[in-house]
Amino acid sequence: MRRRAADFRRPVRRRFSCWIWVLLVTFTIAGFLLFVVQHNHHHEDHVEQPVLERNAREEQVAPERLNMTEEITSARSYARQLAEQMTLAKAYVIIAKEHNNLHLAWELSSKIRKCQFLLSKAAMKEEPISLEEAEPIIKSLSSLIFKAQDAHYDIATTMMTMKSHIQALEERAIAASVQSTMFGQLAAESLPKSLHCLDIKLMSDWLKDKSLQELADEKRNSPRLVDNNLYHFCIFSDNLLAVSVVVNSTVSNADHPKQLVFHIVTNEVNYGVMQAWFLSHDFKGSTIEVQKFEDLTWFNSSYSPVVKQLLEADSRRYYFEKSEDTSVEPKFQNPKYLSPLNHLRFYIPEIYPHLEKIVFLDDDVVVQKDLTPLFSLDLHGNVNGAVETCLEAFHRYYKYLNFSNPLISSKFDPQACGWAFGMNVFDLIAWRKAKVTARYHYWQEQNADRTLWKLGTLPPGLLAFYGLTEPLDRRWHVLGLGYDMNIDNRLIESAAVVHFNGNMKPWLKLGISKYRPVWQRYVNQSHQYLQDCATS
Repeated sequence: MRRRAADFRRPVRRRFSCWIWVLLVTFTIAGFLLFVVQHNHHHEDHVEQPVLERNAREEQVAPERLNMTEEITSARSYARQLAEQMTLAKAYVIIAKEHNNLHLAWELSSKIRKCQFLLSKAAMKEEPISLEEAEPIIKSLSSLIFKAQDAHYDIATTMMTMKSHIQALEERAIAASVQSTMFGQLAAESLPKSLHCLDIKLMSDWLKDKSLQELADEKRNSPRLVDNNLYHFCIFSDNLLAVSVVVNSTVSNADHPKQLVFHIVTNEVNYGVMQAWFLSHDFKGSTIEVQKFEDLTWFNSSYSPVVKQLLEADSRRYYFEKSEDTSVEPKFQNPKYLSPLNHLRFYIPEIYPHLEKIVFLDDDVVVQKDLTPLFSLDLHGNVNGAVETCLEAFHRYYKYLNFSNPLISSKFDPQACGWAFGMNVFDLIAWRKAKVTARYHYWQEQNADRTLWKLGTLPPGLLAFYGLTEPLDRRWHVLGLGYDMNIDNRLIESAAVVHFNGNMKPWLKLGISKYRPVWQRYVNQSHQYLQDCATS
């Protein structure tokens, strides 16, 4: 077949390539999606816009929570203006009363109360004070303050008056503090009526029952009192119930109570009371000796500086007559610090010349463990075994002694560690060798004018036993139950001896209640006299 010429052939029908089709489809889909998105965007604008506008309006209407502190300190706030006017008005109330202008004082007080009510209302509602609320009070207070100033209550007068009031308040605060201390001291020195009652009943028994007196004479020469194979304890006190608790607690916690010997020294007034009580109780077979210091004939003014001071008129005035000088603390004038019973601890070798070792116990301690291991402790040649106190309360020598005096500063280290009286083990052989009592006499004579130390037996003890004290484990003796309300219970439970030193004794109503059961568990509550006296 013959082919046509090129000019007369039909043109070839060309087809689109694949990539062109892909582009066309993509643009079509994109256009459709763009239309849909645009349509929805217009719809959302119509729907969401009112909501956003409404929320914005609500945020503008809702008030912010008021910070009253910031409001008071703000220079432009009505609260600050009211507070400042109220302070000034209070000053003028005092001045108006002093000038006998009671009507003005009443008007000012009335406006002050309204001002206080408005400020408290704003604080409660947490909203600022408005002009409408503040304006009437500010105007009326301003008018009254102007009225006060017009009455010649000027700023100078106000300042002088307020200064005098501040001084008067300071004086009253000091007087109240001194009075409080005096009342506390009186309460601590006083014996409750129930204990007076007990003493009277026991004294009656002692005077009526001749067999008690015969039994006391019989036991006075017991060989056990000088047997150094036994364990000896000494207590010097005129408080029967306190001594009874010390003895009972020691015996109750001893492994071998029959090997214990207690040496009690009291005064003539309480001698019969002590004898009647301890002779009528067994205390698990332990031996108990009661003496009165009046029988210690060598303990006189020619031998003891303390006895000599007690007889001097100046000392008697200082300790027994209350001074009007507020610079002298009431506790410094407590006569118990000059009592012979309080100073007999420095004469133990003379009182018990045949003994070699003894444990001294204060009458305000409670024993919770067996104390006989104290007698086998090695004191390394020292006289006094005691628990140091500087670790827990920073009680060092400079706290007790006057180191401005060269007599003290030249011989003692101010940072030397203090220790506690109340539970002490004494090596009486070493005591006699070191002549500790003579040391004590020397320092008492040097302190006749009370310039080396103010009160108590601890300061002269620190001097007399300086360089002669062996520190004991602190668990032997825990102090502070008569003044410190924050002692760790675990420390109390682990202690061999707890000490109610301080004014808050457990037999007084002002005793610390949470510690009182530690002491009360050793009181013989079943005794008929104690029951009768408690309810009388």
